[in-house]
Amino acid sequence: MVTKRIALGAIFTECNHLGGVPIGLDWFARYELLRGDAILPINSGVVGGMLQVLCEAQLTVAPLLWASTCPGGPLTADCYAQLKQELLARLREALPVDGVLLPLHGAAAAEDIGDLEGDLITAIRHIVGPAIPIVATLDLHAHVSAAMVRHADALVAWETYPHADAYSTGQRGARLLVDTLAGRIRPTMAAAKVPVITGAIHASTHGDDPFARLMRQAKAHEGHNGVLSTSVILVQPFLDVAEMGSGAIVITDNDLDSAVALASELAEAYWAMRFALEPQSWTPDAAITAGLAIDGGPVILVETADCCGGGAAGDSVATLAALLQTALANEPNPQMPALVPVVDPTAAGVCHEKGVGASISCALGHQLDPRWGQPITVTGQVTTLSDGRFRYTGGIYDGVEGNMGPSAVLTIGSIHVLITTYGTYDWRDEQYQSVGLEPATAKFVVAKNPMNYRLAYGPIAKAIFILDTPGPTPPTIRHARFSQLQRPYFPLDTEIPGLIPTILT
Repeated sequence: MVTKRIALGAIFTECNHLGGVPIGLDWFARYELLRGDAILPINSGVVGGMLQVLCEAQLTVAPLLWASTCPGGPLTADCYAQLKQELLARLREALPVDGVLLPLHGAAAAEDIGDLEGDLITAIRHIVGPAIPIVATLDLHAHVSAAMVRHADALVAWETYPHADAYSTGQRGARLLVDTLAGRIRPTMAAAKVPVITGAIHASTHGDDPFARLMRQAKAHEGHNGVLSTSVILVQPFLDVAEMGSGAIVITDNDLDSAVALASELAEAYWAMRFALEPQSWTPDAAITAGLAIDGGPVILVETADCCGGGAAGDSVATLAALLQTALANEPNPQMPALVPVVDPTAAGVCHEKGVGASISCALGHQLDPRWGQPITVTGQVTTLSDGRFRYTGGIYDGVEGNMGPSAVLTIGSIHVLITTYGTYDWRDEQYQSVGLEPATAKFVVAKNPMNYRLAYGPIAKAIFILDTPGPTPPTIRHARFSQLQRPYFPLDTEIPGLIPTILT
């Protein structure tokens, strides 16, 4: 008996056109850059979920290339060309295949290509032909493009934010492909988008956040009236691509009209909730003043504008500068121990050169992406050195080794600054813990993520303040400058007369 062969591989990351550092091949090498059979032992994340289902179905896997890394600026043209060329070459070598599984993100870009996933899926379709089913999984922060919908048979997005369902989403995507190959279903897909471009502060899929309510509304349709899958999409707002929007993807069993109707209904509901997605924000000075009036800690200062998980460099010192100024004004007893992360390879190098116990003065911050501020001069004591390696304990990188590069803790009075060489994705507080810093004992903790701070600090936080600071991942895109994305779009345009969702099939 000849078993069916499934090609599996992808280029997985999230990109930012407003700032950040361009992504090169070395970025992927620091996270996951696996080829051929080296992919097969993966047992976590979206790839692990896919492999589990394919094994259970006794299908043969043709592993291609799995390149995954932390978000940043667009991939360099050379990086994308090399990865794409290798993935496609491995696909050609694997032919014939009966299906293709692509664990993608959906918001990747290269210097010369704004829609990386659309470009890649189109190239794969040209190789395998029109009859071979292609199923891709996406982050729910994808930019769903016409090319992606046109050339894939099914797009299935994650259901949780903070992202905790990468494995099960891999399973869902693989099961769709298995059922398609078995002739049990004929997936028929439609996407609908409205021009809502908002950040992720109020986009949790838990509790009573507006995005959570819409997700529950969408998921209630699965398994009824031929609906195979529903996905709600909050587009990555820091891309600069024409026709961006948020909305929904619906897959039915051979019923395009129903898919279009339900996707349109969900997109219209998305437009109706747009105002609830815009957050209130504070200046660092105001948040720190309010935090000092609160008994105990930790008080979480969310500097979302410098989120490495959204593609920022992580090198902002806007909040650190405010904390230092407040501490100076309250000497000699500031009573405000604080934890602050900063990506600065030069300063990290100085700390390693001088060694633990040394007192140093150095410029800090805004060295990688200087568009957002000026370095500050700090003087402190090197209290910890680290090679920067740690292990993720959940989320999309569950079990993966993170690598901050040579890192140090520089203690300035009662403020502990974690200085790293590389930016890394924040899931919980693994980075702080890896260098012996305990957030529960601090008065202030700076978190540079618009959502995952809830995982680490939600149960212990005495207060949480969303900060308005310069950076490429701001809490609102009201002040962002786009060149490709054209108006009208919310929040710049609060009303758009005659608006109807854009339908992709």
